[in-house]
Amino acid sequence: MKTIIAIIFTLSLTNITFSQDKVIDTTRRTATIDYKIEGKQVQFSPNAPQLNQIAGAPKAFYTNYWEFGDGTYSKENNPTKVYKKSGDYEVRLWATNNYDTGKPPTTRPKKIRVNTADDTYPEQASMEDAIDLQRNSEPIPEEEIVVIYKYKNTKDYTTNGKIYLFYNEAKYGDDNFKITDTRTYHGEIAQDNDNLVYTSKPENKTYYASAEIQSLRKTFNPQDSTERQNLPLTLAEAKANYKNSSQLSFSNMQPNEERNIFYTLKTTPEMLKDTSAIISVRGVYIPDNNYDDHNVKDMEMEIVTSHDPNKMSSNATFLNYRLVRYKKPKFKIRFQNNGEGPATTIRLETDIPDMFDKTTIEVLDMYPKVKICPKYEVQYSCLDTSYTQKQAIFTFKNIYLPGSQQKNVKVYDSTKGFVQYRIKFGKDFHKQKTKSRTAIIFDKNAPIITNYSTTRFLPGISIGAKAGYNLFSDLDNSKSYFVGATVSPYKSYKWYWQVELLNSFHSFDSDRLVTQTIIGEPGIDDRIQRTTTTKFYDNIDWEIPVLARYNINNYIGLGAGLQGALSISQKSTENILIEEFENTNIQPPFLLDSSQTATQNTETFTNFRTGFLVEATAGFARIGPSIGARYLFNFKTNYNYMQFYAIWKF
Repeated sequence: MKTIIAIIFTLSLTNITFSQDKVIDTTRRTATIDYKIEGKQVQFSPNAPQLNQIAGAPKAFYTNYWEFGDGTYSKENNPTKVYKKSGDYEVRLWATNNYDTGKPPTTRPKKIRVNTADDTYPEQASMEDAIDLQRNSEPIPEEEIVVIYKYKNTKDYTTNGKIYLFYNEAKYGDDNFKITDTRTYHGEIAQDNDNLVYTSKPENKTYYASAEIQSLRKTFNPQDSTERQNLPLTLAEAKANYKNSSQLSFSNMQPNEERNIFYTLKTTPEMLKDTSAIISVRGVYIPDNNYDDHNVKDMEMEIVTSHDPNKMSSNATFLNYRLVRYKKPKFKIRFQNNGEGPATTIRLETDIPDMFDKTTIEVLDMYPKVKICPKYEVQYSCLDTSYTQKQAIFTFKNIYLPGSQQKNVKVYDSTKGFVQYRIKFGKDFHKQKTKSRTAIIFDKNAPIITNYSTTRFLPGISIGAKAGYNLFSDLDNSKSYFVGATVSPYKSYKWYWQVELLNSFHSFDSDRLVTQTIIGEPGIDDRIQRTTTTKFYDNIDWEIPVLARYNINNYIGLGAGLQGALSISQKSTENILIEEFENTNIQPPFLLDSSQTATQNTETFTNFRTGFLVEATAGFARIGPSIGARYLFNFKTNYNYMQFYAIWKF
């Protein structure tokens, strides 16, 4: 009996459990910092949560970025650190989940105490240039990234100077970043960014902070090198291209000394949603306040929704169609060898949309750094470019790119590569959105397909001048002509909208009304009175058509839409002619008397009417001159009309 009761109770609990709603775990994953001290070395290791593999992607893995609390950092997964001074340090970890479906785990800073320091331990020199910008990962909307600002004193004397970080490009409406934390370790001091003040040697003939950007552009020519001399121009251009900046001053920097500043940037919810877009930040480094010599470094980043090292991106996500004829959009293909061994051949099969001329491809940069292959076979490392009808194929030959799962590979950046190229538009291209992606093939492995890289054109505005004549077949003595303007997207490819404002001048007669009244005695006094009423109109009308138009080709276009019209001024003249006749049985009757009166009346903003229209144009359909014919079916009787016009779109 007890056994039966237990079984029933267990089944009841089971039913209750299955009847409950499934609870979704919304807790954010966290990673923790583990460390141990052995002698003078501190060995760090991450304790990260289990990864959620993206189906069909390479094996998921973490890449780690560490800050050790003394101004140094590491991108190794399990770094070893030797501190120069004993004391308390706050260590930070950012773990990036590659090929994982979830968000990156969060990590709290961890304070550690170091008692066994070594002030003679040499820091490894890492900088070849005076300035460098790095990041721990690509930006994801509403997540954090770290920008590492590295600068070096290349002078042979101690210097005091300034550094700038410019962010949030002006060409995008919304901000992409907010700086939530700035970590300095060498006494850098924040400066006021409202006025960018700078000095100059007299012989440079520079303008100062009050100068306008247009004046600066007339005086200075931009330089391609990261080393520049025209500081006013550099700062003015940066202020024109970026909405926000951070400015710090530093002092007592010794020759060949290297320093790091760490910025935590929180990406905003409004961050550009195009995951193939390239955005940038800019660093300006002034090593010595006494001179205008300075260094500039731009760092480009690709917006992502998940961390996938294999990606295609472009700076041509939004283009102005009026200005692109001679521009060369840039594209970048990133890849990572996730194998257990090195790759010796990497093939990138890249789609080239029809609007681009693939024979104009120019390789700007690449990694691994190799030469461009000649037309004959060679044994050294090189990059070969070939073409099919729809693709460009970049092939790294005779290289060594280690795999992320390969033994003794500590720095995962060494397993990554990229090709950056630019390309011209073709001779005849239309205002169309394009999509392209790349198949990445490591040696003889199956291809890895990247995301789509898109290009879009901003709508742009085309203003048109329009004039013509309206033919009203149902009105007497109608004369109507008009002038006006049109607004539409610039040089649309197929479908587009168009709004017009037309000012028409219209004169016409209304129907004549004749009435007769017998005023004599029938059979004795055959007199009648005839009253003839005639109205003449002289109107000024506003017509506002709204159309959907379709360009069949470069020369023929069709359209249909609705129109609202209003008489802003309606002048009417009513003529009344009164005539008295006798002997009405004789034709024509004898006119005894007549009188005529005229009454004028003016009304404003009256006679609102609506209608449906269809039209066709011939000429230069997208931009330039054309002629057209339109028929309007007015919802008010006697107002149907045909319109003939000429238009020129600019």
